[in-house]
Amino acid sequence: MTSSAEEIVADFGFLEGQDKLQLLLEFSESLPDIDHRFLDDPELLERVEECQSPVFIAVEGHAQRIDLHFSAPREAPTTRGFAAILSAALNHQSAETILAFSEDFPSRLGLDSLISPLRVRGMRGMLARIKRKVGELTDSNA
Repeated sequence: MTSSAEEIVADFGFLEGQDKLQLLLEFSESLPDIDHRFLDDPELLERVEECQSPVFIAVEGHAQRIDLHFSAPREAPTTRGFAAILSAALNHQSAETILAFSEDFPSRLGLDSLISPLRVRGMRGMLARIKRKVGELTDSNA
C-alpha cells in the first residue's frame, strides 16, 4: 500500500461512526476539478458503471507515473469522496504500485457498516477500473 493510502486508513481508523462520514465528506471537497481538455473531449473519460452516480475516470501516463483524473458530481459527496480518496492514494504512483494495490482497501476504511453496500461496490468498481486501465496502458506501451 502507498504511504498516502496508509495515512488515509490510519485517519479513518482513529474515528468512529459519524466522524468517519464527516471525513469522507471532507475528502469529497478536496477532489480536484477535472481538466478542461476532458470537458472538451469527453470520450477520453470512461464511465464507472458500478457507481450509482455518474463517475468518470481517465488514466494516463507510463509505467513510472500514472495520472488519474476523476469527474464526480458535487451532489454525490459519498462517491466524490471515494474518488478523492483513490486520487490521494494512487495518483502519480507507478503502474506496478497501482496494480499491486490491495483490492481490500475500501474495507480497510471502516465505512462498510456506515454506508450502503452499493456505495462500497462503487468504490471497488472505481479501483478495479483504474487497475484495468493501468494494465491496458502499460501493456500498450510495452
